[in-house]
Amino acid sequence: MSTIEQKTHGILAEFKNPGHLMKAAKLTNKAGYKKFDCHSPFPIHGMDDAMGLKPSKLGFIVMGHALIGFLGGLALQIWTSSIAYPINISGKPFVNLPAFIPVTFELTILLSAFGAVFGMFFLNNLPKLHNSLFNSERFKKATDDGFFVVIESDDALYDASKTRQFLESAGAVHIETIEK
Repeated sequence: MSTIEQKTHGILAEFKNPGHLMKAAKLTNKAGYKKFDCHSPFPIHGMDDAMGLKPSKLGFIVMGHALIGFLGGLALQIWTSSIAYPINISGKPFVNLPAFIPVTFELTILLSAFGAVFGMFFLNNLPKLHNSLFNSERFKKATDDGFFVVIESDDALYDASKTRQFLESAGAVHIETIEK
C-alpha cells in the first residue's frame, strides 16, 4: 500500500435510487470486496443478502445472558432458602420453585437486556466518535435522499484506480475519495 492509500479511508460512490444501490451492492460483493458498506436513508429489504452479510451473533449473546440470569436467580434463591438461611415456615419446602418465579423471571429479562445493549455496542465497535465519511458534504444526503456505497482502503482488493473504475461500471453517478 502506498502512503496515499494509507491516508485514504476509501472511495464513496453515490447511486440514483435504491434499485441501483442494491445492484451495486450485489456487484461489489460478487467482485470479492469484503470491507464495504451501503448507506441509505431507509432500510432496503434484501440488502443484507446483497451485501453477503452473515447472520448476527447478537441472538447468541442475548441468550447466553438470559441463561446466566435464569440460572443465577434460581441458584441464589435456592442457596439462600435451603443452605444459607434455612427457615421452616409452616412445613413448607425449602426449595419452593413457584415462589422463585418472579425473581428468576426479572433477572432473566434484566441480564438479557444488558446483553442486548452491550453486545450491540461490542459488535458495532461503538462508541465511534468520528467517521471519515462525515467529512464529505455529499454524504449528508444519506439521511435524506442519497444512496451510497463506500469501499474502504483496508480491503485486500482495494486499488484506487481499479476500485474507482469498478464503481463507475456499477453505475455510480458521483464518486469521491474520502480522506482520513
